[in-house]
Amino acid sequence: MKQFTHFDTNGQAHMVDVGEKAETRRIARASGLIRMLPATLQLIMSGSSKKGDVLGIARIAAIQGSKRTSDLIPLCHPISLTKVGVEFDIEQDKNTIHCTVTAETVGRTGVEMEALTATSVALLTIYDMCKAVDRGMVISDIRLLEKQGGKSGHWKMEK
Repeated sequence: MKQFTHFDTNGQAHMVDVGEKAETRRIARASGLIRMLPATLQLIMSGSSKKGDVLGIARIAAIQGSKRTSDLIPLCHPISLTKVGVEFDIEQDKNTIHCTVTAETVGRTGVEMEALTATSVALLTIYDMCKAVDRGMVISDIRLLEKQGGKSGHWKMEK
């Protein structure tokens, strides 16, 4: 069984040493969703929210969040991102917005945490912008979909 990498032999938390790892292109995709009342989704889709373009602002928040991951997750390495893409898919019949983030870098450590953080921040931003009309929104299913690069190679979530 694999061991946790963020603890030393004495059980003390530490930042993983990536100094000897090769620099490779690394990509991670993460997703999550937010469910809401039909009227809330209609407000978002119509662009008539008093706060403006909800999904546009959530996209910017996701990108900003990805860049701040190491400030939020204590043992994450600060990394230089080369690309962050944010997509929203609306599923009207389920009153749901799906968010998928793809983060990329060339470096010695992966970008999974950046993709996951960006997804979380995007969904939280949607909640924040719409909570005045719908406090019962539910954020769920935040997960890593795929990662590529590095020693462990390509991993993809099984469907």
